[in-house]
Amino acid sequence: MRLETYSAAGAEIKDMDCKIENDYGTQSVKTPGTLQVRRSSKDLQITCVKPGEPDAKGVAVSRANGGMAGNILFGGGIGAIIDHNKGTAYTYPEWVRLVADKLLAFDRKADKEGAPNLGTDPSVATSQK
Repeated sequence: MRLETYSAAGAEIKDMDCKIENDYGTQSVKTPGTLQVRRSSKDLQITCVKPGEPDAKGVAVSRANGGMAGNILFGGGIGAIIDHNKGTAYTYPEWVRLVADKLLAFDRKADKEGAPNLGTDPSVATSQK
C-alpha cells in the first residue's frame, strides 16, 4: 500500500508518522511511503501524526477479491473458508491520500490506475459495504 498525506489546502505534508493497524498487527511508515500490509477481512485503521500538523486518519475498507467467488463456485466452500481465515481472500486499496484534520474511508472500488484513492466520508463508504 502506498500512503501520502496532504493538508486541507492541497499541499503535500511529508514525513508524517503513520500507524497502520488491523487484526494481524501494527506497522509504521513515514509519508510518502509504501509498505506491505497483511490482508485481512477486517478494515485497516490508519493514523498519521506530525508535530505542528493536525492528524490525518483513514479507514481502508477490506473487500473480498475475485478469488473468493472462484473458491465458492469451484472449491465447494472449503477454499473460501481457508482464504477467509488467512485473510488472503481480501484486498485493500493500493494507494491512498490522507488529508490532515479529516477522517476518510478508502474503498478499492474507487481505485484508479496511476492515481491515488482520495477517499470519502466514512459514513457513506460503510453503508455501501
